[in-house]
Amino acid sequence: MQLAAPKGTIAICFVEKALQPVRERGLDIDVLLAAAGIAPRLLALPQTRVSAASYSTLWRQINHALDDEFFGQDSRRMKVGSFAMLCHIVIHCQTLGQALRRALRYFDLLLDDLSCTVSVERADARITLHVRAGTPVRIFAHETLLVMLHGLMCWLVGRRIRIRVAHFAYPEPAYSTEYHLMYSPVLEFGCPCTDIVFDGSYLDLPVIQTEQTLKSFLRTAPENVVLKYKNQHGLAARIREKLKTQPLDRWPTFDGLATSLDLGASTLRRRLKDEGQTYQIIKDELRRDMAIGFLCDTKKNVDEIAIELGFAEPSAFHRAFRRWTGARPGAYRIRN
Repeated sequence: MQLAAPKGTIAICFVEKALQPVRERGLDIDVLLAAAGIAPRLLALPQTRVSAASYSTLWRQINHALDDEFFGQDSRRMKVGSFAMLCHIVIHCQTLGQALRRALRYFDLLLDDLSCTVSVERADARITLHVRAGTPVRIFAHETLLVMLHGLMCWLVGRRIRIRVAHFAYPEPAYSTEYHLMYSPVLEFGCPCTDIVFDGSYLDLPVIQTEQTLKSFLRTAPENVVLKYKNQHGLAARIREKLKTQPLDRWPTFDGLATSLDLGASTLRRRLKDEGQTYQIIKDELRRDMAIGFLCDTKKNVDEIAIELGFAEPSAFHRAFRRWTGARPGAYRIRN
């Protein structure tokens, strides 16, 4: 059975972070969650995830409710339309380096509490976030700004820009495993400043986007920005892409996968371990994301979803879903 490839999911902690400024202003979060198709009960379940489409809808809803595309994370609002204007400003640059420097100057005009610089040393390029003296380090501000910058950079050159190492000016958060997908396998916390380091040769790449492709990009933002931010490199990512193209009932055994990758089984196991992964985790995460997509974006009942995902009995799907997310499948429905 061929299944639609999952478009990715977002940890519930990022939903909670995005909603915090809405709560602080006394606005009704239930209305925003309903518009995004996110059941409010999920906020109390720390293992749960939401579809990228739902998170992107919530992102837009919050931006409009606050008239702030930076989620109230700076002393000055980043009014709705600011990101679109940024894209128009950089689209005609010749190289990524030129576009990046222009984008950072633009953010300097928009924001009061955060600023960014790019520097090149030998073969490495580094984007550094600077916090204005006397203001606190807001973790979600750093996360949001890096999402915007990295997603925009990847789109401008039409390829994933691999982050070699990422440093953060705050203690390691409880959800730091998400950072390995969002940033890099190499992370350091409690550093003097937040920065990301990547190959400086990327800065010489040409900007390939046009006014026409910009229209399409903005129509699907911020989902395309958020998803581009996920790490698509590494062996685990290659395996995910391979499985997405195959019917679920034809997913290979571990030995069969190793053969198809021209690797020995022990080498494959070791390399996955180095990335903090196993083949079973990869398969579970793909089926989890498929399940969340079905629950949030279709009217299929739970029994139908269980069959589509290859479970012999609905009860087995219920047990697996609770293990994956900490919630029962019905919790993902606005109405059961």
